[in-house]
Amino acid sequence: MFKKILIANRGEIALRVQRACREMGIKAVMVYSEADREAKYVKLADEAVCIGPAASAQSYLSMPAIISAAEVTDSEAIHPGYGFLSENADFAERVEKSGFVFIGPTPESIRIMGDKVSAKQAMIRAGVPCVPGSDGALPDDPTAIKRIAKSVGYPVIIKAAGGGGGRGMRVVHTEAALIHAVQTTKAEAGAAFGNPEVYMEKFLLNPRHIEIQVMADTHRNAVYLFERDCSMQRRHQKIIEEAPAPGIPRRLIERIGERCAAACRKIGYRGAGTFEFLYENGEFYFIEMNTRVQVEHPVTEAITGIDIVRTQIAVAAGEKLPFSQRQIELRGHAIECRINAEDPYKLTPSPGRVTSWHMPGGPGVRVDSHVYANYMVPPNYDSMIGKIIVHGDTREQALARMRTALAETAIEGIKTNVPLHRELMVDANFEAGGTNIHYLESWLEQRDR
Repeated sequence: MFKKILIANRGEIALRVQRACREMGIKAVMVYSEADREAKYVKLADEAVCIGPAASAQSYLSMPAIISAAEVTDSEAIHPGYGFLSENADFAERVEKSGFVFIGPTPESIRIMGDKVSAKQAMIRAGVPCVPGSDGALPDDPTAIKRIAKSVGYPVIIKAAGGGGGRGMRVVHTEAALIHAVQTTKAEAGAAFGNPEVYMEKFLLNPRHIEIQVMADTHRNAVYLFERDCSMQRRHQKIIEEAPAPGIPRRLIERIGERCAAACRKIGYRGAGTFEFLYENGEFYFIEMNTRVQVEHPVTEAITGIDIVRTQIAVAAGEKLPFSQRQIELRGHAIECRINAEDPYKLTPSPGRVTSWHMPGGPGVRVDSHVYANYMVPPNYDSMIGKIIVHGDTREQALARMRTALAETAIEGIKTNVPLHRELMVDANFEAGGTNIHYLESWLEQRDR
């Protein structure tokens, strides 16, 4: 097992990984930007290294700075968390060539799954169902593009091969708008991701966003840890996640889960990963794979009793998975609300000093956050400042616990989306379960009228 791990991230995930290290008797080295000097996890670290100014490009995205920090602290491995460099194959390669262990998949796996076109082709070969669409990147010939769209059927969605985080996609309803949409998305993809390739998929009208958590080791063992429903989202950004997904038959989850685990074995995957699907009319359609730990991993931890971050570290150290598929049991229901520093109605960022911070407690309640009273939320990064996770024997109990937890939550000095979560927890359609990915946006539009 490692003696010292460098955590190349910030915010709540940095603290989450630090806690796992502490439990395992591993020293944790924190890197931080000047904006995060006062962060809780920096104060609690065994060692901390400032790697640059507030701007991400000069700190958390600076590969030389992170590698240098690992070298000067004699770290053995680097945990990338999520976001920043976590799915950057060049970074993973550089980490390993510098003599450190990258706590994540191999650079080859990240490259295959990070490019949406190659990921889809790999999944088709592995027998995982995909959304109908182009076989690969779209050609330059407008006539050929129109022919593909006609065979797929409108509406279609144009997606950047190297995209992510909800960026680099455009829905097209008519042939007249098609070529302009393709050209515009190509230009945006080239500028944002350094890869102008785009591909086409059928645009499903009322799908749910269901994801399968997988875990694999270097000994060809791979399992799935059930599913999460992440359909409550705005602009492709998740707001609420829950596990298991309400109303989907277990046999369907088992079938798709087994295919995901088999795909991991086929591509030689290692570590934690998430297969993301659109689910409509009883069918699953693969859209992408995240080759890292997810923001919403706590709901899976709650329903399985498995520590995903701890398992990530153990697998990276060469250990076998400590459980088989048949040993993984589904226990109750869990819900997570992402707490963002933003106006709950305009949904615009609200950085600043937190003057009061009171988080909930009680049976089945977990809070993952790096924030404390008098903490300054910097304007330089993502607005998420924490997560409230609840677990209950049933979905009804989990909902009741989340309502109580949100009622107890008191944050002053900045605006947060807690009032929005309070409203959603008593929304009749969300209570019933099974809302689609467009529901929250239409709900917000109606509220604003």
